[in-house]
Amino acid sequence: MIPKRSIELLAPAKDLQCGIEAVNHGADAVYIGAPRFGARAAAGNSLEDIFSLVTYAHTYNVRIYVTVNTILYDSELKETEKMIWELYRAGVDALIIQDMAITQLNIPPIPLHGSTQMDNRSVEKVHFLSEAGFRQVVLARELSLAEIRKIHEACPDVSLEAFIHGALCVSYSGQCYASQSCYGRSANRGECAQFCRLSFDLVDAENRTIVKNKHLLSLKDMNQSDNLEALLDAGVSSFKIEGRLKDVSYVKNVTAYYRQKLDEILKRRTEFVRSSSGNVHLFFTPQLEKSFNRGFTDYFLKGRKPDIYSFDTPKSLGEEVGKVKDVRSNYLTVAGIKSFSNGDGLCYVDDKGVLRGFRVNRAEANKIFPQMMPHLKPGTVLFRNYDRDFMRVMEGTSATRKIGVSILLTEICYGFALTIEDVDGNRVVMSFSYPKEKARTFQADNQKAQLEKLGNTPFEVERVDISLSDNWFIPSSVLGEWRRHIVERLLMLRRINYRREVSRLRNTHHSYPERELTYLGNVMNSKAEDFYRQHGVTRIAPAFEREKPDKAVLMFCKHCLRYSMGWCPVHQKGRSPYKEPYFLVSNDGRRFRLQFDCKNCLMEVSAE
Repeated sequence: MIPKRSIELLAPAKDLQCGIEAVNHGADAVYIGAPRFGARAAAGNSLEDIFSLVTYAHTYNVRIYVTVNTILYDSELKETEKMIWELYRAGVDALIIQDMAITQLNIPPIPLHGSTQMDNRSVEKVHFLSEAGFRQVVLARELSLAEIRKIHEACPDVSLEAFIHGALCVSYSGQCYASQSCYGRSANRGECAQFCRLSFDLVDAENRTIVKNKHLLSLKDMNQSDNLEALLDAGVSSFKIEGRLKDVSYVKNVTAYYRQKLDEILKRRTEFVRSSSGNVHLFFTPQLEKSFNRGFTDYFLKGRKPDIYSFDTPKSLGEEVGKVKDVRSNYLTVAGIKSFSNGDGLCYVDDKGVLRGFRVNRAEANKIFPQMMPHLKPGTVLFRNYDRDFMRVMEGTSATRKIGVSILLTEICYGFALTIEDVDGNRVVMSFSYPKEKARTFQADNQKAQLEKLGNTPFEVERVDISLSDNWFIPSSVLGEWRRHIVERLLMLRRINYRREVSRLRNTHHSYPERELTYLGNVMNSKAEDFYRQHGVTRIAPAFEREKPDKAVLMFCKHCLRYSMGWCPVHQKGRSPYKEPYFLVSNDGRRFRLQFDCKNCLMEVSAE
C-alpha cells in the first residue's frame, strides 16, 4: 500500500496567546519566534512561553516550529547553540533556519527546516538541502504550480512547505538588501524597514515623470484558498500562513478559514491525512476579507498576471462594502448589500489616489453618519477595514478544539472500572473499590450524563456505554470524581505517547549547486564559510551586512514595473514612450535604477 501523505496547516504566532488560538482554530503546526535570532526581531518569545505553547499544542499532536532564521555573526554562534539546546529541552519539534553555520554547531537531534530566506526556488537547491539532512523546505513564494511539481518529483524525500496566505515580499526572500543599504536595518537580520511599502515616483532617463507618488513596489496579499487542492497535487505538504507580526484576531480568522477549506478536501482525498488531532468548533463564520489585507492575489502560481500590486496604498483595505450613492451634510447613503454597525471603520481612495478613512458614528440601514464627514463623491467605492461586530466575536472565545473519546463503565468483583479511549488509540483503564447497592430508580441515563461532563478538558464524548449486571447505585459525586481521575490520566498518557521526530545531522560533502558565492550567499560567519567549502564552493564573498559590495543589486523582483505599465517586450509585445533606464525616486530624493532581466523574467533594483 502507498502510505498516506501527512498534511499540515501551519499558522503563525507572534506570542503565546496567538499560538494557543492558532491551535484552537485548527492549526496542525505553529511557528513562533525564538528568544533571539528570528527573522522578525520584534516577535521574539521567552523560553517559558515557548514551553507553555509546546505543552498545550502537543496535547492535540500539534507541532511547534521555532524560527532561528537570521544570519549570524561569529560572536553569536555560541549563544545560538546554547539557545537551541534550551529550545530542544522545551520540547520544540523543529527549527526553521537560514544560516548554514547552525549545521556546524553541536546541536541536539532536532529536525531542521530550510527557511524561505534561503531562496529555495530551484530543484538543485532543494535537492541539496534534502541531501544535507533538512526535513522540510520552505519554498519561494514566486514559484508556479509546475515549478513546485518539478521540485517534488525530483526531491520526494523532503517535505515541501508553501505560503498560502498573507503579506508578500516583492523581492525574493533572502535576496533583499534595500533596508540594509538605506537604513542599516538588515532583512536577513530580522530588522526589515519595509522599503517596498514606501511611495515612489517613476521617472525615465530624461527625468520625465511616468508615475507620481505611488507605492510601486507594494504587492497585494497572497490568497491561495482556491488553489489548495492544486498545491496538494503539486506536492506541497505544509500550508503556511504568513503573519508573525499579526494580531490574534487575524490568526483566529485566517487559520479557521483554511482549516475548513483543507478539511473539505481531505474528506474527499483519502490519500492525504491530517497531521494533528481534535475537532474544531467555531462560534463564528471565518471571512478572509475581514482581516488585514491589501487586496488579494494568487501571485505567480498559475503564471504572470497584471493585477498583483497595490499601488495606491500599503495599508489594509479590508472588504468592499459598496459605492457611495448620495452625500448630504451629515450622512451618506451607500448602494450595496452589506450592513453597517456603529463603530465600523471605513476607507476609500480619493481622486488623488490617497487612502482616506473615517469612523461610523451611527448607522441606519444604508445611511451612514460619520464622526467627521469625509470629502467624497457619489460613485466612490467604500471598503470596511474594521468591522466592529466581527471584532467583538474575535475578542471573545471564538473556537474550541476537542478530541473525541469513548467511555465504558463496567463492574469488577470489588467495585467498578472505567475505560476511556481517544480517537488516536490512547486507552486508560482504572478500577475503583466501591460497594454494590441496588438503586430504587433507573440509573443508566444519569450515569451517562455524569460521564459526559468533560467541561473545560481537551476532550468531548463521542460514546458512553454502561455495561453492568444490575441497576447499581453510584452517587453522581463519586462518578464525577472517577471521571476526573481517568481524564487526567488520559491527558498524561497523550503527552507521554507524543513522539517528536528525531533527526541527527551527518557530515555530508555533496556538491553545492554553485562553485562561487557572491554577497547573495549571505555568508556572515566562519562556520557558514566552512560549510560551503566542505560542499565544493571555492570562492565565497562576505555577506552584504559585513562588506557592502560596489554596485550591488538591492532587490530581485518577479514583479515587473515594465509589465505593469503594459510595456513588456516578451509577454505583451509592448513599447514604452519613455526612455530607459527607469528610476524609482523616493520622497527623500534617493534614486534607484531599474534593470530588466527578461531572460529570467526579473526586475532588479539598484541604488544609483
